[in-house]
Amino acid sequence: MSFMQSMKTFFSPKDMSVGRPAVRIAEFAIPMLIGNIAQQLYNTVDTIVVGKYVGDGAIAAVGGAGPVLNLMFALLIGLSTGVGILVSQYFGANDRVNLSTTICNAITLSAIGSVIIMILGSLITTPLLKMLDTPEGDIFRWSSDYLTVCFLGIIGTFYYNILSGILRGMGDSVSALGFLLISATLNIGLDLLFVAVFRMEVFGVALATVISQAISAICCYIKMLHMREVFDIKRKYFRLTGLAVQTLRLGIPSGLTQAIFSFAMLAVQRLTNSFGDAVMAANVVVMRVDGFAMMPNFSFGQAMTMYTGQNVGAKKLDRLKSGTVQGTVMAVSVSAFFLILIMMFGHGLMGLFTDTEELIDMSYGMMSILAVGYVAMAVTQSLAGVMRGAGDTMTPMWISLLTTIVLRVPIAYGIAYITRSPELPLGNYRCIPISLLISWIVGMIIHIVVYLMGRWKRRISEF
Repeated sequence: MSFMQSMKTFFSPKDMSVGRPAVRIAEFAIPMLIGNIAQQLYNTVDTIVVGKYVGDGAIAAVGGAGPVLNLMFALLIGLSTGVGILVSQYFGANDRVNLSTTICNAITLSAIGSVIIMILGSLITTPLLKMLDTPEGDIFRWSSDYLTVCFLGIIGTFYYNILSGILRGMGDSVSALGFLLISATLNIGLDLLFVAVFRMEVFGVALATVISQAISAICCYIKMLHMREVFDIKRKYFRLTGLAVQTLRLGIPSGLTQAIFSFAMLAVQRLTNSFGDAVMAANVVVMRVDGFAMMPNFSFGQAMTMYTGQNVGAKKLDRLKSGTVQGTVMAVSVSAFFLILIMMFGHGLMGLFTDTEELIDMSYGMMSILAVGYVAMAVTQSLAGVMRGAGDTMTPMWISLLTTIVLRVPIAYGIAYITRSPELPLGNYRCIPISLLISWIVGMIIHIVVYLMGRWKRRISEF
């Protein structure tokens, strides 16, 4: 095989319904993991740059905007999940017409979704920041600037996530990785240019992110135009059909899961804000490092969704059990390795964001509480990925509702209440990571029980 043929194969869709499950899952998950780490760099670099060149208050502003962004991205997450499931199933079934229709319908839905989020996000930014008791002054202004730019430039973010999800649904996580690495590098350069040179503060990091993700989206679309051997991009397929409805039916539960999680984050963010600027900034630092710790879990979760979807489409259901076991074991192993690295070098990692020693110590202490939870989340994400790939997106949604709204939020406020004292009139700020850890462990136990019960398999027959 020539070098050009080898490269074409490397960047081509991959059939996950053949070969050893562990190998196929790893081939998909490793590029996915690298890509997720690169994507996490968007927010992390934003935070480092504003922390170093603007100040700790800017860290709090960028982090405080996160839950609001995640709430508005619920539609994006839902659509991306739904189209990924259908693409993986139709690709596994070699159904060219339905694959083409699903992809083009998703592009049409993305245009509609972008406009909705652009308008709605711009309208709710100020009311939501006030509802969250965001401190007045620079933090409020910076948070507003960050959110406004992100919402106005949402089309690039929307299309990158949808189009890269389509590529991954066909087993091509390598191309999406390549485009994302280019974009992440550009984002770092623009961050430094806009903030360190042009002194554009938080507005600058938001603008850098929007531009970088738009370029990622363009690269993904160009790649798809050169995949005519797999599917067709024709005008007739852009008209919304029943597959658009099916995409939303599969995706809405995942979107609602994201919305539920975001509402919980908003509720906890209000509690976090009440502890003051230092705790707000420390929590942002923890969440940035947390993003890297969670990457193996999300990567293997997505890999399990695509693996399951392709094998369901190919009618190779006998591969699901072995794939689930092998994928989950790999997810736990990689997550544990990442966790060890983060705990060993955690103090230094926190120091990348700020030079304030008190903030570094506070962040590392909160991170230490969360440690065990990352391994639990590896199991949760893998099993939830299998359920989604089989078409059961409702079960993970209900579990998320239980562990975040019913469990985490009351525990956070409850611990804050019972730890109040003259020295800590608002309670102990550690209630924030403790409540998250408990919800993760309970979520893992529930997912294991539900998976073993096997009711999720009923969705397979609907394909």
